[in-house]
Amino acid sequence: MATDLTRVRNIGVCAHIDAGKTTVTERILFYTGKIHRMGEVHEGTATMDSLQEEQERGITIQSAATTCPWDHNGIEYKINLIDTPGHVDFTIEVERSLRVLDGAVAVFDGKEGVEAQSETVWRQADRYGVPRLCLINKMDKLGADFDYSFSSILTRLGANGIPIQWPMGWGNEFNGIVDLMTMKAMYWSQDNEGQEITIGEIPEDKREQAEAWHHRMVEKIAELDDALTDKYLHDPSRITAEELKAVLRKATIDLRAFPVLCGSALKYVGIQKVLDAAIDYLPCPTERPDMDGCDARDPNIKLTRPHSESAPFSALVFKVVADVAGTLTYLRIYSGTLTKGSRVLNPGNGRKENVSRLYEMHSSDRNALDATGAGQIVAVVGLKDSFTGDTLCDPDHPIILERMVFPEPVISMSIEPNTADDKKKLGEALTTIRREDPSFRSSYNDETGETIISGMGELHLEIIKNKLVRDMKIGVTVGRPRVAYRETITGSAQRVRGLFKKQTGGRGQYGDAVVSVSPITKEEAEAQELVMKNGVVFVDGIGGGVIPREFIPSVEYGARQAAASGILGGYPVIDVRVELVYGSYHDVDSSQIAFEQAGALAFREACTEAGLALLEPIMKLVVTTPDEFFGNVSGDIASRRGHIVDSELRGVVRLVTAEVPLSELFGYTTSLRSMSQGRASMSMEPLTYRIMPDRLKDEVLAKQ
Repeated sequence: MATDLTRVRNIGVCAHIDAGKTTVTERILFYTGKIHRMGEVHEGTATMDSLQEEQERGITIQSAATTCPWDHNGIEYKINLIDTPGHVDFTIEVERSLRVLDGAVAVFDGKEGVEAQSETVWRQADRYGVPRLCLINKMDKLGADFDYSFSSILTRLGANGIPIQWPMGWGNEFNGIVDLMTMKAMYWSQDNEGQEITIGEIPEDKREQAEAWHHRMVEKIAELDDALTDKYLHDPSRITAEELKAVLRKATIDLRAFPVLCGSALKYVGIQKVLDAAIDYLPCPTERPDMDGCDARDPNIKLTRPHSESAPFSALVFKVVADVAGTLTYLRIYSGTLTKGSRVLNPGNGRKENVSRLYEMHSSDRNALDATGAGQIVAVVGLKDSFTGDTLCDPDHPIILERMVFPEPVISMSIEPNTADDKKKLGEALTTIRREDPSFRSSYNDETGETIISGMGELHLEIIKNKLVRDMKIGVTVGRPRVAYRETITGSAQRVRGLFKKQTGGRGQYGDAVVSVSPITKEEAEAQELVMKNGVVFVDGIGGGVIPREFIPSVEYGARQAAASGILGGYPVIDVRVELVYGSYHDVDSSQIAFEQAGALAFREACTEAGLALLEPIMKLVVTTPDEFFGNVSGDIASRRGHIVDSELRGVVRLVTAEVPLSELFGYTTSLRSMSQGRASMSMEPLTYRIMPDRLKDEVLAKQ
């Protein structure tokens, strides 16, 4: 079973929506022999877009995993590939994919260059330290511009992009690529779907520009290595392509450089070279840092796992999919081996799980395995209590790997079952969806009798509604989307008492807590090395034993529960520092419940005294519009309480970046189309929370 991990690559394809990720993936599957006919996104036949919703909309919603072979210089490599969504509503799919990948191919539109979601994906990859290749795709598109797209990688991403290819013409004139390492021209035949590559000399009219780009590449790579710099200064002609590749590979793995390629997936140009570059420059599992984790029994004890089959087993759950044959749980195995029928430990909840079946995945198809090992991405059946972000490990060697961080939902709406039978099925369905999608939440409001579902955007909730109605056959009625507001304090309050005292005959209840509250941001908490959990920092400032130590966690629990349920309008209270400064207790009547109540009372009183405000989510909105409609767009943004922070003219198209409250953006896509004759497009992502004007705050609270 032992696999040579140097011949394994775990890579993902990610980018802004419509940059061509899924088409790139289709071509990769075709050239590696995994499919025999290429599907097209615009026809709804893409292999990796297996959901009906994906095929109808022409977008990717779920990340899809596949395994394919690739012959590189006569050696067969194994590529575990994940195609991720580009739409910001499904950013969680990108997040969890990047967490388990060793490398990524970032795809850019040859005309647009770096777009809004490209920056988001790039920042996510930075956060997880994922080495990347850049592919400037759609070089055949009218208006494509390699120079502009390349410079946008340098300026907008601040990335050290190094060109290793250069396109011979762009737009209608695009007909091939120059390999800047070998200084050869490459052409792809259109007759047999780009399977035949012709290599020849660079045409004379392109040679001068190609030489300039080659010189630029050599200079940039030489800067990455002292020995090569010295050679470059003394005799650059002695530098070989092998030396350049070796230095570039090391720098790419160290995140000091990002090789830039070009092509056109739709016209079959350049994709095989992307696979070659993934082998040449992206790391194999053993070239990634050892996995960090902590002891399941003591979080202060740090542990690591090397990428080796001889180490104890450890893996991370990065995706859960409800399937007709049972729940499929996707794993990235970091160390050790996993066999069908084995028992593994989930150290997060202490439960042991049975791995009844083991699969190598190909989108929605699967290939059964008996065993697998470190460095692999597989799916298993049989796990009942393991969710996205959980660690699985050897029961004799427990370790908890670093968890993923999931964003809080920004939008919610009510959903009502039509019949009693639908009501029963709805509860089970929402539990299933929550297991699959960590950015989705659902809750039941006892007062109103409503079920509230929350997600990352209007499209996200619409997809979930369609899934319930169409896939799960549940009759539901949905309300208008609602904004996930938050509450916060505007000032401080010192030494506010919460006294819970109850005498009912016999033993009573007595809890007395005195707290101070003050505003604090997440950044301030990190700078002071304080732990912020769900927007609240709790500090134990008790001295002299005025409250026994066993009751202090109860005060914290009570304060946090009060923060979660809100004070003004039932929205969670965030950005608050709570310090327990004093209190008292009764030898007989004090209990954990009494101090929980005291903590909640003190928190509510202190926050009310400090002054409460309503926070609303602000979105970063990026509108791409023909310049002639700029006046309409900017006026409309102003009418939605938004303000423009940047406006950039690119030819006849203007890129407008604005900050707009989410509550003003419902139905914005439709409005934008009508005011621009259908020619403008937009993308948005959560930016921050800001205090809402009092007039609007009162309106929101009045509707409660």
